[in-house]
Amino acid sequence: MAAFPHSPNSTFRQLRGQHSPAEFAALVRRAAKEIGETVSCDARYIGRVESGEIRCPNYAYERVFLHMFPGSTLADLGFSPRESVRGRAAQRGSGPRSAPLPRSPSSAKESDVLRRAFMAGGSATVAAATLGLTLLGDNRRLPARAGESEAAAVEDAVRRIRLLDDRHGADALYRRASEPLRTAYALLDAGATRQSTEDRLHSGAGELAVSVGWLAHDSGRFDDARSHYAEALATARVVRDAGLEAHAFSNMSFLARDTGRAREAVRAAQAGRRAASSLGSPRLLSLLALREAGGWAGLEDRKACEESLARAHREFSRGPAEADPEWMSFFGEAELESLEARCWTALGEHARAARHARRAADLQDPHFARNVALYTAELAGDLARADAPDEAAWAGGRVLDLLGEVQSTRVRSMLAETATALVPHQRSPRVGAFLTRHRSAPAGAAGTPGLGGTGTAGAGSRAPG
Repeated sequence: MAAFPHSPNSTFRQLRGQHSPAEFAALVRRAAKEIGETVSCDARYIGRVESGEIRCPNYAYERVFLHMFPGSTLADLGFSPRESVRGRAAQRGSGPRSAPLPRSPSSAKESDVLRRAFMAGGSATVAAATLGLTLLGDNRRLPARAGESEAAAVEDAVRRIRLLDDRHGADALYRRASEPLRTAYALLDAGATRQSTEDRLHSGAGELAVSVGWLAHDSGRFDDARSHYAEALATARVVRDAGLEAHAFSNMSFLARDTGRAREAVRAAQAGRRAASSLGSPRLLSLLALREAGGWAGLEDRKACEESLARAHREFSRGPAEADPEWMSFFGEAELESLEARCWTALGEHARAARHARRAADLQDPHFARNVALYTAELAGDLARADAPDEAAWAGGRVLDLLGEVQSTRVRSMLAETATALVPHQRSPRVGAFLTRHRSAPAGAAGTPGLGGTGTAGAGSRAPG
């Protein structure tokens, strides 16, 4: 039976067996690496689970636990249904709550196949895997009324898109991901069998709009991204979903900064903070403070930027919370360092930016190739502008090594700008070797200067999507 709020999860304690909490946490981290997940599991986390403080794990931990105990469900592991602890129904504390629909064996099998395909890498593999991003299965006709299975399919499409983006970047995914988004809104138009299902559909469709918007954003289709984010924001307000509203504003702030509208970036981040103020997630408030700092940096307001950065660090230091949104599983110390690096880049302090970018690259789990490439590309650009050309060339070479499996217009554009900045230093053997390699790289890997924004714009990882 699932654990009640604040009641001990005795089932999970039994599963730990004779292992100490620290030993079991090590097993969890090892299992996460086996499937390409990143979790910061320690003895304290295991204690929180067993005490019942964590009633339902986030999706990253869910995938790890189900990998460790094949054939089990979260309920089998002593957890409460996600719908009882997350979302608008839980925040209201009233109204009917539906039990989550168990995943069918075929769905579980398909997810395992997709996971293995994602980990294999390569654009052809990605394209084949994304064929599974459909909400209707073999039946292309919309149901007369959407039910729990359709709502679950929308939510699953969001998770699959995020996982693919983590692995490979946005370029190969955007067009294919638009199909499930259109279907999700068609399901909303068709109506649902129950109000609780309609609420799930609205929230799921909104999150899907954010995810597809991020794919457009990261691949340089800024007008498309703006439209998708606005659609997500409108959906959030229809159902008064504060979490979705904060997510949409966070991405809108990011996009505004990337497209040179720094004051809009500040205002969107502040609106997101207001939406998130009652959600109980310090990490979400930290991210929004970093978004605001980026906007202030774009306005060259150093004092306001530093105040926002200080607030971001204070909120981050409060640690993770059960109320942290699923999509924020990407947001750790590496992303914080990266976002701060971009602020100093915008303020022209490239040596300081390089120190933060280096920490971001060092802290990032190597399983997430796209983020490693992104942070290292940021480092290369900052080093080039900090008059450290040989180090910049070394970092640029690392990015070229990763571009075979990562398809991101943003990363390629940043690398192309770094190459341009290094041309005056081409007599250096290391710089010359990098420039030669960059020029001879395939067009998709080398990129062209200025494509998809500027090197100072930066990017989030899964965060936005």
